[in-house]
Formats: sequence, C-alpha cells, structure tokens
Amino acid sequence: MAKKWFITGSSRGFGRALTVAALEAGDQVVATARTPGQLSDLVDRYGDRVLPVALDVADQAAAVAAVQAAVDRFGRIDVVVNNAGYANVAPVETGSDEDFRRQFDTNFWGVYHVTKAALPVLKAQRGGTIVQFSSIGGRVGGSPGIASYQAAKFAVDGFTRVLAAETAPFGIRTLVVEPSGFATDWAGSSMRVHDIPPEYEETVGAMANRAGNPLLTAGDPNRAAEILVRVVGRRVLPSHLLVGAYAAKSAMDYSRRQLAEAQAWEQVSRSADFDQPYPVELPPEDPSPVG
Repeated sequence: MAKKWFITGSSRGFGRALTVAALEAGDQVVATARTPGQLSDLVDRYGDRVLPVALDVADQAAAVAAVQAAVDRFGRIDVVVNNAGYANVAPVETGSDEDFRRQFDTNFWGVYHVTKAALPVLKAQRGGTIVQFSSIGGRVGGSPGIASYQAAKFAVDGFTRVLAAETAPFGIRTLVVEPSGFATDWAGSSMRVHDIPPEYEETVGAMANRAGNPLLTAGDPNRAAEILVRVVGRRVLPSHLLVGAYAAKSAMDYSRRQLAEAQAWEQVSRSADFDQPYPVELPPEDPSPVG
C-alpha cells in the first residue's frame, strides 16, 4: 500500500533526493519548500502523486496549514520528514545574535512546529512515522563555527527522545537520522561564512576553509534517500540511523571515549550519593606530553 509522505526542504539536497526516492517507490509525497515552483519538474514527472506546498518551517501557522493541505489531498500522513535546515559559520563570541536565532528558528523550532502540527493527525490515525534529520554533529558535536546548528541538532535529538516516549502508545514511531558529509549544498551556497577574527583562524577558520574536504561530499544523497525509504518500511525502526562511513566511525569512536571516561570517573560519580563511600580518590591526571 502506497505511503503518504510529508517532507520539508524538498527543493534540493536530502529533501529532494528523498522526495524522488519515495515517488520512485510508488508512494505519494507532499513536498514542501519556501519556493514550491522549484518542484514543478516533479509534478511534470509524477503527476498528482506529488503535491508541492509552500512552507517556511519557522512559521507555525504555515506548518499547520501545510499539514492540513496534506490531509485534504491524500487523506492521511504516514511519514513526516523534518529535513529543512542550514548552517552559517561564525565564532560564538563574535557571531550575530540575530543570525544564531534565525538558524535555531529553522533547525529546531521548524522541527517543533511541523511535528506538533502533524501529531493530531498521526494520533487520530493511531500510527505514523516521524523522521528527524539531525547530523553526526548532533551526536558528537564540537565543530568550531557552527554552534547554532549543532546546538539545534542536539535539541532535536532530546526533543525526539521525549516525543518517542510520549507517543509510542499511539503507534507513532520516531527515527533520528545522523548523516556525515554528503554531496549537497549544505556547505556550499546554503552556508554563509561571517567575519572570523584572526584569533579564531585556527579553529573556526579551519572549519570555514573545509570546502574542498572530500569528507564533506563523500556521501551520495540518492543512495541515502533510497536507504531511508527502505528503513521506514520496516516493522521495527532503530532509534537513530547513522548515514555515511564517517558518521559510523565518528559515532563509534565517540561512544568508546564516552564509556572510557564514565568508567574512569565512576567511583567519583557514585560518591555523591548519601549511601556511597566518601570521599574517594580522583582518577590520576593524564601524564603531560613529553617535549
């Protein structure tokens, strides 16, 4: 039976690839974009199985209207994909507060608005899947220059973990997607690099100058989209799906470091409770590097 998809940011990148993959699988798609005219070729190709809808995800009322348009056209929504997002580069210290908030409005509040608008529909249906696009940076973090983007992705992950617990009794499933670098416009025309003071050249500057780094374009968005269509069709979903070789390696390395640190500090952590031995020795300091 054909699924009904609702995908944000469908005009390019992952969103467009996923829209095409779902349509190629025989499904129907409400493809949203700030400029839906950019999707006219998909209408020419797939006819009334695709419905372009104008949507700025930062506009809560527009999110509600777009979800209603999806229900009016297809009667239900089986899969909601919160894909729309972007990053600009600037140090936390000198970056614009306004730009930081605008990014967060799209990257977190956009996810919130669309998810909240869709929940009554999915709950009434007693089922559906919500796919949230995060990033490997939303798990590992620490990429200089994109604090707003990565903070939003961490927030999306925390939000979705709570959402999953709240809505599981209604048959609603969630999946957080964590890609590494893919051949999209994320680090190209979609990204603005703001002024970087000389003292931040070693960190933020290095991030801004990664345009030629093959890790940023190692992933094939069409393959990833096809994988996601297949994964969503499964009866049981993973809570998180790493997409890309670098994402898989980074996540596993990070988890090993986290576990090693938790084990090293375990007795100190436990000693804060009333019924535990106290005081305890702190772990030895790491030896200073020689030379």
